[in-house]
Amino acid sequence: MVSVTEEELQNKSKGELIKLAGQLRDRRNELNQKASKRASKRDDLNAETREKVDEAQEHREKRDELNEQVQEHKEQRNELNAKANELFDEVEQKKSDLELDEGKDIEELESEIEDLEFKQQTEVLSTEDERELIEKIEEKREKLQERKEKLDDSENLDELVEEAEEVRAEASRHHEKVTELADKAQEHHNQMIEAYREADEIRDEADEMHESFVEAQEAADQHHEDFVRVQKRLRELDKQEEEERKSEKEKEREEAKEEAEEIYQQFKEGETLDTEDLMKLQKTGLL
Repeated sequence: MVSVTEEELQNKSKGELIKLAGQLRDRRNELNQKASKRASKRDDLNAETREKVDEAQEHREKRDELNEQVQEHKEQRNELNAKANELFDEVEQKKSDLELDEGKDIEELESEIEDLEFKQQTEVLSTEDERELIEKIEEKREKLQERKEKLDDSENLDELVEEAEEVRAEASRHHEKVTELADKAQEHHNQMIEAYREADEIRDEADEMHESFVEAQEAADQHHEDFVRVQKRLRELDKQEEEERKSEKEKEREEAKEEAEEIYQQFKEGETLDTEDLMKLQKTGLL
């Protein structure tokens, strides 16, 4: 650090001030160079910060895009699961309505009907017995028909079960996409957080470099101001010396004039003048 107080400015010799001005100029230039390098480094860091922020923003946009897709697949999955649940509920209801696990099977009912019809055809029955036998046969036939209808409905039930399972499988595929896309979205989220963290670190470094730049620039400005002050003082001294030289010359001219006038007076009075006296008269314009 090169500096100069007002007292030093007034009391130092011209030679000392010239040397000081050179030191101030050199130090100012050195500090300006430092400030320039630090400003360049700061600008590079700020550019790197912007790149990291842009990178983070790209990850944010990709994450948001993936999250939208996740939401779409979630909605489709939920709709399909709801539809599958409805179909499975319908299957359970039909199973309950069909009561397929209850009652006799078709072969058994057909065999019973054949036995009753054989009995009707081969045995001599009273009117009352025959009427009861006919009613039993009709009752068996009704049960047989009902059982056959239930079996037909059960084939439709298989189709319903197949449809419900297909819908459930489609819902599972959407769930797999939800998981896959959510994982990718989380990766971009993590990369976004990391990019922002790096941007903050670089920005802090850039801020420190800016403070260092300001420090060097202010020091350079101070040295420049001191340099200007010294230069001003040197101009004052130059002016002062010039005025002193002029004053001295004026004094010399006045003295020469007075001497010449004395010589001229002697000349007028008839005194003989030597060559030096004649030259003095010519120099002052009296001869």
